[in-house]
Amino acid sequence: MGVPRRLVLGSTSRYRAELLGRLGLVFEQRAPGTLETELADEAPAARAMRLAVAKSIDAGAGLADALIIGSDQVAELDGALLEKPGSIERACAQLDACSGRAVSFHTALCVFDARSGQRHTHLDLTRVHFRSLQPDEIRRYVEREQPLDCAGSFKCEGLGISLFERIDTGDPTALIGLPLIALARLLREAGLSIP
Repeated sequence: MGVPRRLVLGSTSRYRAELLGRLGLVFEQRAPGTLETELADEAPAARAMRLAVAKSIDAGAGLADALIIGSDQVAELDGALLEKPGSIERACAQLDACSGRAVSFHTALCVFDARSGQRHTHLDLTRVHFRSLQPDEIRRYVEREQPLDCAGSFKCEGLGISLFERIDTGDPTALIGLPLIALARLLREAGLSIP
């Protein structure tokens, strides 16, 4: 086993940091400073991958021998992007729009090897099927859990799970923002020993 590589999570997200912590690795967090601008006619999956790659490269600026993890998630309802709501009213409106429907979450991952310049990437698709929600349920949920910084206006790792009929996914951690099954594989490809 070689000298341990510096591992950087190119995100200030507490959710992603908590997930990465499950792998038992020593890592640091760096804000990537990536502008999350939309490009005309860009598909949601392509946007997620473009931003994940950019975040890994931006967070690795000035690091010569590190592995930098970038991730981005785009939520989509019938082709329209669901942004982080930022307010109770917008969260309630998003959940009302999702009621009885399926939302696609495109979660992209990039492990950038600053030493070699190589990029290891993965794209996950998770579909969340909402049950029919009543306005009072939506309001109660949003006021209780305050999912204002979450695309789709819910936290599946908390009370938000009660809003669903089912989740179609190959990796339950992808919906929270960092697909650990794929990340462990990409880190092994980059030379880390996991577990």
